[in-house]
Amino acid sequence: MLATPFYLLKKMREIVTGQRFLLLLGGNEAETGRLMEAALDRLRLAGLRVLLSSSDYESEAWGFEADRPFLNRVVEVETVLEPEALLDLVLEVESALGRSRPAGGGYASRGIDIDLLLGGMQVVQTERLTLPHPRLHLRRFTLVPLCEHWSHWQHPLLHKSMGQLLESCDDQGAVRPLS
Repeated sequence: MLATPFYLLKKMREIVTGQRFLLLLGGNEAETGRLMEAALDRLRLAGLRVLLSSSDYESEAWGFEADRPFLNRVVEVETVLEPEALLDLVLEVESALGRSRPAGGGYASRGIDIDLLLGGMQVVQTERLTLPHPRLHLRRFTLVPLCEHWSHWQHPLLHKSMGQLLESCDDQGAVRPLS
């Protein structure tokens, strides 16, 4: 009996198990917690496996003034989808849960938001998607929940771990875990 070469076994595992991505779910409206759970349910129904989740964290708005604090959570998912197809899926989920984007862009309060943060060491730069997320290293509200389980993950462009990025982050916005 011939043995299957190791590189083929590894490739077969990747095909079966898919790629791992880190997503940031959040929002700052009264129903954000419920919407985050509904978003995860919809992502699971679409075939994503949710592997690990951070705690929920509360933080002040970043980039604009808001009446309510934000609730955020990082989740690790596994999917066979390519990055832009995953983007299409999360945009569809956001829309189905009532997310509308302000005309002209910019930041605004919202019930649900899903950002693609990292796709392993993938670097994607298209008109629609930039991976890793271009402001990941600037936002304490992203880095704190990321470091709960993924502090060792490397930023593929900055060549630093998430823990190192948090240590050097200039953003001093308050981020606190919720029980």
